[in-house]
Amino acid sequence: MATIEAQTGRNGFLHKLVVNVMLIICFLFLLFPVFWVTTMAFKGHDDILTWPPKFVFKPTLENFHNITTAVRTATVGAVSTDFLKGFGNSLLVTTSALLLSLITGIPAAYALGRYRFKGKNDIAFTFLTFRFAPELLVIIPIYLIFQQIGLYDTYIGLVWVYQLITMPMVIWILMSYFEDVSVELEQASLVDGYPPLRTFWRIILPLAKPGIAAASLLAFIYAWNNFIFALILGSSKVQPVTVSALKFITAEKLRYGDIAAACVLAAIPILILAIYAQRYMVRGLSLGAVKK
Repeated sequence: MATIEAQTGRNGFLHKLVVNVMLIICFLFLLFPVFWVTTMAFKGHDDILTWPPKFVFKPTLENFHNITTAVRTATVGAVSTDFLKGFGNSLLVTTSALLLSLITGIPAAYALGRYRFKGKNDIAFTFLTFRFAPELLVIIPIYLIFQQIGLYDTYIGLVWVYQLITMPMVIWILMSYFEDVSVELEQASLVDGYPPLRTFWRIILPLAKPGIAAASLLAFIYAWNNFIFALILGSSKVQPVTVSALKFITAEKLRYGDIAAACVLAAIPILILAIYAQRYMVRGLSLGAVKK
């Protein structure tokens, strides 16, 4: 019996070891592009183009200096660029679109998740089609409409279009969270004299914080990374960081270091939001509203 248990224990240990090693290999494989772009941002041009690749090099901040100061008023090839302006445009447009989506999407998700009414599934599916529709399918009609009503190359126009990205995601993620919130809690609050609006604000929303955090994070990432809408519907006045980084690719020269530095800086807001949202998701998931 002892021999069998020892053999079983060794087999279990070997199985866990193999699984952990495979997970580490997969993690390193997926993380390598991030590592490579980050190291490129701190390499000189010669170190980037050398072969075989250099993993030990003298770091430099020249690339970050180029995209934040040196080329703000200069040109890259024949195209002028202002990376910091594009970065600010991305923050303004993405944050505005996300806030509007949360303000309008949270009540919509609550109504679709909590109440039963005719056409509920059709309305929910309609919102979902906004997210599934290919961007190239709607970009030309939107471009023509914006030209006619004066929204082309405006912040309002981009924020409006970005709702097609953020709104469906907010509604569909939060619908499931509102469906899981105990109806008894809401009924008990109403019996205690809370009006429906106060019940929603004080009881329902705190319980839905994990869903709000997850929906906000995913919606922000998808809106922040959007390229085609900003490229077609905006010029240099309102173009975000995704389009600004494209200007470092010219017919004369590929500024690999500047592009890598731009990617690193562009990822910072997403990283900060992910760290901030993770705290609420962990705390929300660790607390239970009803003990069974």
